[in-house]
Amino acid sequence: MENTRPRRTQAANMEGPMARWYARQRGSEPQMAAVRDQAADLTRGLPAGAAVLEVAPGPGLLAIEVARLGFAVTGLDISRTFVDIATENARRAGVRVDFERGDSAELPFEAGTFDLVVCQAAFKNFGRPGRALDEMHRVLRDGGTAVIQDMNRDASRADIDGEVRGMGLGRLNSFLTKVPLRALRRRAYSRAEFERLAAGSAFRTCDARADGITLEVRLTKHGT
Repeated sequence: MENTRPRRTQAANMEGPMARWYARQRGSEPQMAAVRDQAADLTRGLPAGAAVLEVAPGPGLLAIEVARLGFAVTGLDISRTFVDIATENARRAGVRVDFERGDSAELPFEAGTFDLVVCQAAFKNFGRPGRALDEMHRVLRDGGTAVIQDMNRDASRADIDGEVRGMGLGRLNSFLTKVPLRALRRRAYSRAEFERLAAGSAFRTCDARADGITLEVRLTKHGT
């Protein structure tokens, strides 16, 4: 069953100055070290040259690190500003990533195109979350996996404070990061909520795990 809680799309806030401010907060060394670890973990076991889609990549940092590992990477974001920023970041990094603008609920790709679909810190903002899951399922190859990493609705204030401390930000930017995170938590999913959402999607089931501020969900497309 489609989730009916009202949700704004990511682009509602992530254009222009807001998107550029967000991108500037994502480049600290502790965060980049975490992104590199995530890229290695997410792609472990994929065949060489596998096709990876990141939905809502923002400034493209994860997509770029996945491309550095030798995978064919595509990024799709509804924000024009993020597409521009991510494209420039990839150019500066000297890697090929195809960033384009599009809607998570209407993925502009053929069925069975990707081996892995990743979505980080954005799913809670999708206006049609059930449709987005169905689209991820459609564009995955049989046996492929979608990994969604987002906020945990059950995270505590202490969990959020600890997460921000690990970002290596200054005092002002730490404060400016905590405030929206606390607001975004109200739109996030708990593990049980996401399990119900997945049950009503083409995936039918998922492996959802909550740890502090993070909810990680893995969904596999099983062949017919």
